[in-house]
This record gives sequence, C-alpha cells and structure tokens, in this order.
Amino acid sequence: MKPHSPAAERNRDPILGVLRSYFGDRRHVLEIGSGTGQHAVHFAAAMPWLQWQPTDHPDALPGIEAWRAEAALPNLRPAIALQSELEGGLQPTPALPPGGFDAVFTANTLHIMGWPRVQALFASLPALMAPDALLAVYGPFNIGGQPTSESNRTFDAWLKNEYAEGGIRDLEAVQALAAAAGLREIGRFAMPANNFCLLWRRGGARVG
Repeated sequence: MKPHSPAAERNRDPILGVLRSYFGDRRHVLEIGSGTGQHAVHFAAAMPWLQWQPTDHPDALPGIEAWRAEAALPNLRPAIALQSELEGGLQPTPALPPGGFDAVFTANTLHIMGWPRVQALFASLPALMAPDALLAVYGPFNIGGQPTSESNRTFDAWLKNEYAEGGIRDLEAVQALAAAAGLREIGRFAMPANNFCLLWRRGGARVG
C-alpha cells in the first residue's frame, strides 16, 4: 500500500503554481525529504521537462518507490537515501554529482530537522547546486520570532513535544543561513494554511 499524506494532497497545487513560474527553464531538480512521494509524482507529471530526483531517509524509500512505480513517469528518477548530517550536511555522491542540479526543492522539512542539521544543510547546498541554481523551500515560518497564526503556535508546541529538536523556524534565521551560503532571496509567497514558499537563487554574496 502506498503511503498517503492529506497535507501533501492539499498543498501540492498551490506549490506547483509557484514552481511552474520559476522552474520553466530548469532541467534537473533535487528534492530533499520527499516524504510519501506524492509531491515528486505530482510535480514530475506536471513539469515533464524536469528530471526530478526524490530523496529521503532510507525508511521512506519504499513508499516513494511505490508511488513512482505506479506513476511510471520517464522523468521521475528512483529515490535515493539522503540525510543532512551534523558534520558536512549533504555530500555529493555519484548519484548526486557536484553542481549537478539547477534547482532544489524541499517541503515541510526544516521544522522536523534539528537546527544544527538545518545549518549543515544550507552550508552544504552550494556543492550540489549549479551556478544560478534555484532553491525553493515550503513550510511554516515564524516572523520576527512570533508565530504567524494560533494554529502555527499549536503546531510548534506539538513539534517540540514530538521531535526533540523540532520546531517552526524563524524566517530571519533561515534567511541568514541562505545568505551565508551565497543564496539571494528572489521570492516569498504566502500559501494556504499559514505557510510560505520561499525562493532563492545561487549567486548572492557569501557572508563571512
């Protein structure tokens, strides 16, 4: 049986609306934290010019593969294991060649990962991104250190109870990580259910 996320079903089309606007000239997309695989299938089907590479924890790969096998899309690659490590973040491999992706996408991952892993992730992204590559991040964020809604405040409390290092991230802190990695913010879109889709382009000035 394929895994199923109602949230992924709800948010896939609003996210797709943003990605279509920015990924029209992209060719190779790395998805970090593909979860059930629903986004990978939906986006690969809707944007057939993209080669879409799903990744996640090894435990999630069978579910992603179930969705991929059913969809049988020529531009959706087999899922591979990938995690942000505390030391080194994401490392290039033969399956993930250095500079091999002109777009990176991740949804609802930063609030699950511990903050040190989020830091390591951003620091390591440039090694995988081509010059002028785009980064798209979807999820909830605090602004000015405050939740943007009561539902997000409740969700943040649940995250901190469920995951030892989880929690909704402060937008400004994530922006600082992106800037330090040489990524320039080019778009911020308010999304349903008090989420955001954030866009960066590689090529900003590295900080520090």
